[in-house]
Amino acid sequence: MSLRVTFLGTSGAVPTTRRAPSAVLVNREGDRLLFDCGEGTQRQMMRFGTGFNVSHLFVTHLHGDHVLGIPGLIQSWDFNDRDASLAIHVPPGTRQEIKDLTQAAGHRPGFPIRINEVAPGNVALRMEDYEVRVFETNHHTRAQGYALVEDDRPGRFDRETAEHELEIPPGPAYGRLHRGESVELDDGRVIEPEQVVGEPRPGRRVVYTGDTRPVGATVEAATDADLLIHDATFAEDDAGRARETAHSTGREAGSIASQAGAKRLALTHISSRYAGDASAIREAAAAEFDGEVFIAEDGQRIEVPFPDAEE
Repeated sequence: MSLRVTFLGTSGAVPTTRRAPSAVLVNREGDRLLFDCGEGTQRQMMRFGTGFNVSHLFVTHLHGDHVLGIPGLIQSWDFNDRDASLAIHVPPGTRQEIKDLTQAAGHRPGFPIRINEVAPGNVALRMEDYEVRVFETNHHTRAQGYALVEDDRPGRFDRETAEHELEIPPGPAYGRLHRGESVELDDGRVIEPEQVVGEPRPGRRVVYTGDTRPVGATVEAATDADLLIHDATFAEDDAGRARETAHSTGREAGSIASQAGAKRLALTHISSRYAGDASAIREAAAAEFDGEVFIAEDGQRIEVPFPDAEE
């Protein structure tokens, strides 16, 4: 079951020749979920081959570098005769502003668009085996982050015990037991799932903060996260500027990842003042966080494995 993250835009408020404004696309086994949609996101999607079949867009806040790509993307979908519906999930109180963006320049979308206001502490999207949760962030506007959290998976099936110790004939019974169903054998014995199935195994968790100061809500949302994508706009020598603008430094992002016990930390929303060299941001984060940490780059793709993939 694939889970791939593509960074479409990793710049701060001002784009550079190397970095576009904020946008992250998550492809979970064919479900394409877009987080923020800065200017030029549609071109980045073409450039990096993510595909356009996005069903859900999650907006962290309404600053231009996170939403100005919405009008162009919607109009491109219309030019390509899209008829599938789109859900846009937004902070409370921002529905009208987002609706205005979807109808920019008098355009009327030819496909259904549902704008879903959802507050921190709630679930924005529930699918068969995962959900996208909303958590509180701290920025100079109504802002929030999102956590894609998969359901637990069934434990490992012990074929050796099933076939040789319990003498269960190979076949459909194995699948039923793995799904949690009891099975009655021809000899009258009833086999319970726990006799051949181990403890449930955790799914994966990918967390995206958008723009924020370091907050405890992110630690809670990102607990044991497989990938935390955190605002790291400034290096430590600009910590005062980070506080003034309600952003985070690399060191602060690293501290949050460490407190959460995350496995990997992607630093994004990099200020244009570090266009030449952002290594100081990564180095400060790495001093706080002993997991894998990297500066996200436009076009970078990350495969997120299951926590037990190496077992």
